[in-house]
Amino acid sequence: MQKKLSNGKLLNEFGNVHEAGYAFDLVKEYQRSDIKAPKSRIKEWDYYYIGNNRYGVALTIADNSYMGLIGVTFFDFKERVEFTKNIMLLFTRGKLKLPSTSQIGNVEVHRKDIDIVFENDGTKRHLTCRIPQFTGKEAFECAIDLINPSTDSMVIVTPFHKSKYFYYNQKINCLKGSGFVKIGTKSYDFSKTLGVLDWGRGVWTYHNTWYWSSLSTKIGSDLVGFNLGYGFGDTSAASENMLFLNGIGTKIDQVFFNIPHTTKETDDFMSPWTMTSNDGAVDLIFQPILDRHSHTSLGIIASNQHQVFGYFKGTLVCKEKSIQLDHALGFAEKVMNKW
Repeated sequence: MQKKLSNGKLLNEFGNVHEAGYAFDLVKEYQRSDIKAPKSRIKEWDYYYIGNNRYGVALTIADNSYMGLIGVTFFDFKERVEFTKNIMLLFTRGKLKLPSTSQIGNVEVHRKDIDIVFENDGTKRHLTCRIPQFTGKEAFECAIDLINPSTDSMVIVTPFHKSKYFYYNQKINCLKGSGFVKIGTKSYDFSKTLGVLDWGRGVWTYHNTWYWSSLSTKIGSDLVGFNLGYGFGDTSAASENMLFLNGIGTKIDQVFFNIPHTTKETDDFMSPWTMTSNDGAVDLIFQPILDRHSHTSLGIIASNQHQVFGYFKGTLVCKEKSIQLDHALGFAEKVMNKW
């Protein structure tokens, strides 16, 4: 079942979602003040990834109530290396003031060790960041503009099997980027890049595992993207799987990531994966080149993240049009959180 959402408030007077399902735009009104679950369970984030076939950058501002995270990663796909700076903030509890909508609004954090701003005037997103010490003593600086497309996006309301717990999520693919990233004395041109926004607001249960894959690429004159994922919550009303061709979204059903295993039955993230859908719209091989792995364990709080970048090859079917991917760079991830 793939139920389309109607316009209106996200939560009712009891703090439960009015309805679960998907949309192509942010049709539900989210307000942090409407939440009736424990405030310590609220999690809000804006995550951007922008890149091309040579390099990319990921920028995160997250407010998870009892802690916040400011994350910056630079990816060099030619050398197959990444550099990450994560800064933890204690007991943010909504103090970061992430906007209640993705359509307009700013968020910023200013500290001695990082200065990061996400501006959104409703037409353009302007992302800036400065870190005095990023790789050793080298400084990091970026200024990237992303044009808000008048196109479809992936929006989903996913309740959990627990009253008052939910996830409201929008993924905007194929954002057109320009600007630069500078590390030390070396500058990287981010003109003609493409980006994705992962905008998330919700109340999460303690232990979750999710699978997510994203692609934004250009094939000839066509802009092609997808959002694929699963793994948590009650998805009986809708999945988060959607394909994009020149800004038009195609909703698809269920997708499965086949991650190979080693002889010890652990995931072998750097061997080729396959991704297929039950409706035949997705038939892909994913060849990894770089695993951004982060493993944190602090007693009752733990996170094991594998964000794997690589090349997609195979077929997507958007509204009966077959699209062939060959060496298209994107990412796929498996993330386990106890949070």
